[in-house]
Amino acid sequence: MSDILLDIKNLNIIYSTTDGVVRALNDANLQIRRGEVLGLVGETGAGKTTLARGIMRLIPHPPGEIVSGEIIYEGKDLLKLSEKEMRQMRGRQISMIFQDPMTSLNPVMTVGDQILEVIRNHHPELSKQEAKKQAGEMLELVGITAGRYDDYPHQFSGGMKQRVIIAIALACNPQLLIADEPTTALDVTIQAQVLEMIRGLKQKNNTSMLLITHDLGVVAQNCDSVAIAYAGEIVEYGTLRQVYKNMLHPYTVGLFGSIPDLESDNRRLAAIDGMMPDPTALPKGCKFADRCKYVTQQCLDENPELLEIEDGHKVRCFQRQTETR
Repeated sequence: MSDILLDIKNLNIIYSTTDGVVRALNDANLQIRRGEVLGLVGETGAGKTTLARGIMRLIPHPPGEIVSGEIIYEGKDLLKLSEKEMRQMRGRQISMIFQDPMTSLNPVMTVGDQILEVIRNHHPELSKQEAKKQAGEMLELVGITAGRYDDYPHQFSGGMKQRVIIAIALACNPQLLIADEPTTALDVTIQAQVLEMIRGLKQKNNTSMLLITHDLGVVAQNCDSVAIAYAGEIVEYGTLRQVYKNMLHPYTVGLFGSIPDLESDNRRLAAIDGMMPDPTALPKGCKFADRCKYVTQQCLDENPELLEIEDGHKVRCFQRQTETR
C-alpha cells in the first residue's frame, strides 16, 4: 500500500465570468500522506478553497470548470469517477468542514438528524435506531450532550455549530478530512478548543488532513507539512521545519515578516508591497514579480516551475533555485 493517500498533479481550475476567465488554480501539485496534516496557507483569493472544492468535485458548473490535471486518491483519479461514485466517496472516504458554520447547516433540520442523514446514506445496512444511536455518540464525541439531538442550529452558538459540522464530517470515519478555515468565524478561546478537538479526533482515527488557513500560528501547532499558495499556484512546499526554518520564496518571507514581534518596538506592521495580480489577467512570468525585490527580466518573461531544492523542499523562484544549486 502506497504511503501517499492523495496526489494532486497539475490541477487547473477556471471560472468563466462576464469580466473574463478567472484562472483560480494553475498547475497545482500537492501530496498528502497517510496520517499527515498538510497546512495550505495563503491570502484571500490565492485559490485555497477552490483547491479544496476541486478535491471534493464540488466546483459549481457553470461558472467553474476543472480544465485539466489529476486528483489521485488511493490509486483512483477522482476526476474520472461518475457522479454516483463520487457521492459514495464524499463523507465516507473524504469529508470537508466548510468555512462558515453559520451557513453550513440546514436550519429546518435538527442537528441530530443532519448527522443521522450522513450515516444512513453511507451505511444503509444500519437500522434507524442503530444509526440514531451512532449520531448521538458523534455528538458526545465532539463535546455536545446527546440530549441536544433534537435541537435546531439556531439554538447553538457559533462554536457549537462548528462542533456539529465536525461531527457530520467525521460521522463515517473518513480517511481524509479537509478543513477550510474551520476557526475563522470563532473567537480565540473557541478556536483553541475546536483545534484541540480536531487534533484529538485525528490522532484517534489516524485521519489525514488538509488544513486551510491564513494563520501561521495554527499551522505551526497542527501541521506536519506546509504548502504556500499565491495567485492560484503553490510557490513553496515542504515539511513544517523546512518551511519555517528555511523560508525560500520571497512571498513566504513576506508572510512571516508581517507577523508582529513582541520584542521589537515597531509602530506599524510590515506589509508586502503591491497587490496580488488580477486572476482574469495573470502575467506570463512569475505571478509575484511585481512585488518582489529579487525580480529580473527572466522573472518577467518566464514562469518558474516548482522545483525540489533539498529533501522534498520545493520552491517556485528562479533566484532561490539558482542560490541553492
